[in-house]
Amino acid sequence: MRTRNLKTLQRIIPGEDWKGCVSAVENSGRCQRCRQSLESIHLNQEEYDNLKDVILNDVIQGTDTFRKTTPEELRQFQKFVGSRPPYDIVIDGLNVAGICGRGCRSQILLDIVSHLAQQNLRLLMLGRKHMLKASGSWWRSHMAVIQQKADCFFTENISEDDPFLLYATLNSGNHCKFITRDLLRDHKACLPDTQTQRLFFKWQRGHQLVLPFYTPGKQVMFQPILNYDTIVQTTADTWHIPYDMDNVERASYEVPRKWLCLQRQDSMV
Repeated sequence: MRTRNLKTLQRIIPGEDWKGCVSAVENSGRCQRCRQSLESIHLNQEEYDNLKDVILNDVIQGTDTFRKTTPEELRQFQKFVGSRPPYDIVIDGLNVAGICGRGCRSQILLDIVSHLAQQNLRLLMLGRKHMLKASGSWWRSHMAVIQQKADCFFTENISEDDPFLLYATLNSGNHCKFITRDLLRDHKACLPDTQTQRLFFKWQRGHQLVLPFYTPGKQVMFQPILNYDTIVQTTADTWHIPYDMDNVERASYEVPRKWLCLQRQDSMV
């Protein structure tokens, strides 16, 4: 929502007396203006189990037109994951290694894996077989160290990474996070209904770790995942809308810093 859209919003709820002001949301998820708590980013167990069942059975193993792999490769991967303890973080290695246009790609991936391994996290790095072939972008020495610090699974070069990323993350449990710059929008078309789509994107917002920028040789800094959801939220007496000032652009991965808090006037008496 931008400043110039405030009048448009007021026309959406005609005949009612609402008062709006710019606010901020505390780390706990509470609005500083009205003191109401925003919806949690975390799925409850029933929501998580339902989403996991749909993704694993209907999308990954079902008719997914965006998937380019073979049943044999997928079964091999499922056996690989099933033979190991749950992971804490699943990494889309090829995607993450391309985060910046300069620097050796295997060195970038090694830096990120090393940063996470220092936190005693169980890691799975997903890659493709061409990453094991020595080149200017992929050093064998780097890849050898990565395989010491994380479990690694290398798919065929034509295979898509998303099904493997989703399977390993969901199979590991609700605590497991994943790292990719992919927004996973293609999978929306494979979900059976709007409720499942809503759960999927909420789960994504609560589990996708974002590295906003990276400079080779510098400290790796991930954007923290908030405890509250960052979409438009409403109750009977309030609206909370992520708010951007005119002429100020916010990238899709950036957290909204300002919120428009709308309160029904009769509820403030």
